[in-house]
Parts: sequence; C-alpha cells; structure tokens
Amino acid sequence: MSIQVAKTAGFCFGVNRAVDIVNDLLEKGEKVCTLGPIIHNMEMVGELEKRGCNAVDRIEDCPKDATIVIRSHGVAKSVMDKVDELSLKCVDATCPFVKKIHKIVTEAGEKNIPVLIAGNKNHPEIQGIIGHCSSTCYTFNNDEELVELISNIPIKNNDEIFVVAQTTFSKKEWKKCLKTVKKVYTNAKIFDTICKATSERQKEADLISGNSDLMIVIGDRHSSNTAKLYDICKSRCANTCLIETAKELDKDLVSKSRSIGVTAGASTPARIIKEVLDTMSEEIKSSETVAETESFEEMLEESLKNLNTNERVKGTVVSIAPNEVIVDVGRKQSGFIPADELSSDPSVKPEDVVKVGDELELLIMKTNDVEGTIMLSKRRVDAQKGWEELKALAESNEVLTGKVVNVVKGGVIVIYNDNRVFIPASQATASRDDSLEDLVGQEVQFKLIEASQRGRMKRIVGSIRAVLREQRASQKATFWETCEVGKHYKGVVKSITSYGAFVDLGGVFGMIHISELSWTHIKNPSEVVNIGDEVDVYIKEINEETKKISLGYKDPDANPWEILRRDYPVDTVVDATIVGLTTFGAFANVIPGIDGLIHISQIANQRINKPEDVLSIGEKVKAKIIAIDFDKKRVSLSIRALLPVEKAPAPSESDEEVVASTGEDEVVASTETPVDEPVSPKVEEAPVAEETPKAEETAVEEE
Repeated sequence: MSIQVAKTAGFCFGVNRAVDIVNDLLEKGEKVCTLGPIIHNMEMVGELEKRGCNAVDRIEDCPKDATIVIRSHGVAKSVMDKVDELSLKCVDATCPFVKKIHKIVTEAGEKNIPVLIAGNKNHPEIQGIIGHCSSTCYTFNNDEELVELISNIPIKNNDEIFVVAQTTFSKKEWKKCLKTVKKVYTNAKIFDTICKATSERQKEADLISGNSDLMIVIGDRHSSNTAKLYDICKSRCANTCLIETAKELDKDLVSKSRSIGVTAGASTPARIIKEVLDTMSEEIKSSETVAETESFEEMLEESLKNLNTNERVKGTVVSIAPNEVIVDVGRKQSGFIPADELSSDPSVKPEDVVKVGDELELLIMKTNDVEGTIMLSKRRVDAQKGWEELKALAESNEVLTGKVVNVVKGGVIVIYNDNRVFIPASQATASRDDSLEDLVGQEVQFKLIEASQRGRMKRIVGSIRAVLREQRASQKATFWETCEVGKHYKGVVKSITSYGAFVDLGGVFGMIHISELSWTHIKNPSEVVNIGDEVDVYIKEINEETKKISLGYKDPDANPWEILRRDYPVDTVVDATIVGLTTFGAFANVIPGIDGLIHISQIANQRINKPEDVLSIGEKVKAKIIAIDFDKKRVSLSIRALLPVEKAPAPSESDEEVVASTGEDEVVASTETPVDEPVSPKVEEAPVAEETPKAEETAVEEE
C-alpha cells in the first residue's frame, strides 16, 4: 500500500498568518475578538475560544477593551470605517492577496468602471471585495452563471470592464469563464487574482486523485477552498472522502485501498492532518505508511520555515509587471523581484529580462512575515557569477563590450555581465573634450585595467580609450594605403577655427578651408557646420611629406555661376536687390552668391550725379542682364534698358542763328542741344562677385 500526501496540504500563508496574530495577542494576555471565525475550521476556532478569543458577528459587539482581529478573508471598507469611528484597537490580518483585489476594485470604482467578480457572492471574501468597490459589481460562480449574467446586464461589448476572481476560485472554471469574457467584451481588463497557493493546491489534488484508489480531503465543510478540492478530487477518483477530523476516517475503506491520496484545505491545521495520517498508519500497520507520514511532517515543517537573508533559492517566474516580477520559490510566501534587482541596467524592462516559466537562481534580500513576501534579487546572483569571469578577463587583455548606463563623478559606469565597471573620464573618450553624457545608452568596447577585491568591496576599472587607440591606429594605416585625390569620405566635424573645420575621416584628420564651406561669403565656419556633424567631403590635396589633407565640401551643382549659366542668360530680367553704392554705379544681388554692377549710366534715362540720388541700399529693382564674363566672374546689369525711351523736344521758331566770324569762313550753329544716341561711357574696371581668396593655410596637421 502507498500513501501520497500533497505537498500543498494545510494552512496557506494568509490563514497561518491570521492564526499566528491571534496566538501572539493571546500569549501577551490581551483580550481578543475576531470578526467572524478566524478560519473555517471549528476545531481550531474552539481551541482559540477556550483561550479567550471570541468571535463576534458585528463590530459593535466587540468589547471596548478588546483587540479585534480582521480575518484573512478581509472586510468591506465600511467595516473598517466603523472600527475607526468606535476607536477600537484593531489588527488587520487580511491576506495580502485579498488586499490586492481590494486595490483593484477601488481603482475601478474611482474610474466608474463596472466589475465582474468570479466567486460565491455569499462568501465573506466576496462580500469584503464588493464593499471596496464604489462602481457596479456583478458576481458569478461558474461559466453558466456568467453567460446568463452577461445577457442581463447593461454593459456594452466595447465598454471598459474589470474582471477579478476570488482567491480560492477554481482555476479550471476560471479559464472557461475567461473564454466567455473575451468573446463578449473587447475592452475587458482581466486580473488573475486566484491565489498561487490555491492554484497549486488544486493542480496537485487533481494529479494525485487521478492516480489513487482512495482520495481523502481533510477540511471544514464550510470552507470554500476545501469544497472545491473535494469537487476536483471527486471528478477524478470515485472513492473521495471529505473529513474534518481523524474520527471521521473510514478505516475499512482505508484498509481495502492499495493507493491513497491525501490533501487538505487551506484552513486545516497541520495537527489535524497528522492525526489523520497517524490513524491511517495504525490501521494499516505499514512501515511504508509510517515513513510517508514522517516524510510529510518534514515537508510541512520545511514549507512553513522562514527563509534566511542572503540564502540562494530557485524560483519560477509566475507573472511580470512593470515594476516587479512575481516568482514561486516553493514556499507559502510570495516571492517578488523588484525591477531594479532584475538587471544592473536600469533602462531595461522586466519583460526583456525574463519570461513567464523561466527558472531563476535568486538571492533572498529580505523576508516580510507580515506581508507574506520575500524580496529577491537576480542581478546580484548574476553579478557574482560574472565576477569570476571578469577576474580571468583582466589578465587576458581581451576587448569586451558593455553598455554605458550613467555618468558618475570622475567617469562613467559600464555594465558587463551584471557587474558595474568604472571607466575614468580620462579613459572614456578619444579626446578629453568629448562629452561623457553622449556615451550614456551606447554599447562600447573596452579593456579591463583592474579587477580586484578587498573584503566585500570589488574594484573593477576599464578603459575605452585603449580600444579606441588601437582602432584608430588600424584605421590610419588603412586610410593612407587607400586615400587619393578626388576620393569621397564621410567624416565627423571634430573642431572649428576661424579659418576652417577639422574633420575626422577615421583615424586621420583633414581640413575644410572656410572658402570651401560655402559658395556664398561666410564670416565663420560655424555658419555652415557644427562640431559633431557628419559631412560628405572629398580630398582636394594631399601633402605626403607633412601628412596634411585639404578637403572639399562645396557641392559643384550648387555653384551659383553654373546656376547663372544655366538659368539666367544675357537679356534675362531679374529682381535684384541693391547691396552697395559707389561713385560709378550700384551693386545688386542677382542670385545668392552673385552680385552684378549697374553702371551709373544704366540707372536712369537722364544724367544723374550720384547713384544714391536714385537708389538706396536694400531697394528691390528690376534689372536686365546685359553682359556676363564667366572668366572674370562679372555681371553687368541695366535698369535703363527696361525704362521707356523719352522723345527730344521739337525746335522753336524763336531760335536765332548765331554767326561767328572767323575771318574768311562763317560757321552757323544752332542754340538747340542735339539729342545724341546713348553711348556707354568708358568706366574703370571694378571687381564684381569674385570668389573669396583662400587663406595661406589650406591644411593643418592631424591633431
């Protein structure tokens, strides 16, 4: 004969915590009341009553000098308000998993979102949940009730709705209900609030009962989770018995069975479970059974014992939230890993680090018996493992890759194998002028300079510059082997002077002279490029001896003289802007980069003394291109050519002839001034729109 006892049998964490709270208060000699039976087990309730713990149905029935304990099922908000109103001493032993549901429905109430609750509406846990929700709540106990409920409630298919479950609700039934919810409501927010311990208990009961001739379920008949265990076992094993104590055990049925399975509800004390097992062992007189009983006692003690800080445990990822990951560590307590204890990189999201079902090795950071939680760390375990590797790599001179996570005093921090590597500022960039902030979030290559440990203090120092120097030396050698005049490169502007910009071509620097940066006149290179800009350049000149490189940057297609040649032939009328005035004429901008001369004789039909008598700086005029000299880069313009021609006045009868005697001959001249054909006067040549001469220095040596 064999007996298999469920590892999950007996008190869940919430019940165990509530009973411990009452026991502690009684041991201190305090008067204790519980709002309703502290657990669904009359044997235990009777024992506590003998010690002075009385159960009351209403807050008002609690004596003023007593401490009232709220059981693990929790209560409505109005009940807690009443406690405050009566100024009663109170200890809230509500299960943390139940409190989580209270927070969810409270949020729904604040947003006026309706809530569907899976569970028995008459159960005190459900009553407490409803009492925390100010919006409309609907309850259902199975999929059939849910289908009927949906057909009768005024919630539209696309309305937002919250769905939660009683902590002891059947996991199998919950899955069926969720299918129905998802089919009907497209905007449902579902919270899986079934207690992990309950889920595991039901799963294990299903497995054991399927392999047993006799299945014994121990627990109070008023207990919801015990009743669900019985239903699960009964569906798998016809010979399933529900008993509250060892006295109800059918000894004949036990003696006839070859394989017996045993489980117990969350409100069943370990003492009662042991009594049942002892009774069975006496009946069958089997050493195998005795051994099994002893094994169960050990398992029970193991499951209830506290975990120690800094102890390593194995855990399985159960769920992932933005700020934490919930893990099952095989204990009654709920394990969680805060987001900042998952990885040393603060920028990663929990879902990028782990997946549901992953088995992790974790370090216990802190246990909280009141909340029933264990705070765990994954990154500290990973860091310890990575530390051993780092010590070996420090001697190998190997190039490593890590992510810069933040800037600290004196340098930056790089994460490698969950260890924080300090890179001093002097070793973080190729140049001391480079910004450390630009490195944050970047993957960088580095070498370890030091990896040492003094006591618990680890010192890990690296150098990015050491790798950059090697890379630059290799790039420089490759560049000089392949470079040639006319070849194009992509480079990064590293510095700017008054006469040009220096560009990193990949290990080698070249200079773009200010005259090469723009077709138009500029006063400073920063008008065109900034430090850090990526630019397309080509080599104009290489000095092999000095290793100086002059770079070209201007786009030939943007040459204003080529644009003029293509789009503005002679006789074209343009809108020009007066940009300068001289004694012999006015200069006007034709297109960006090219100014033309309007000679004084071409400004107006009549003679003018000075150009400023007619024109002013900034004035826009229409002018005709009358000549272009592409070799000398000169353009001649005329306003006069676009003006109407004025007719000369007719001769007058009163005009008198003037006779001048010259001795032998007479010359006759009219006082009328003749109208000559316009003749362009000869003017001195003036420099027009010439390119900016280059500075003497066209290239500088690499920094």
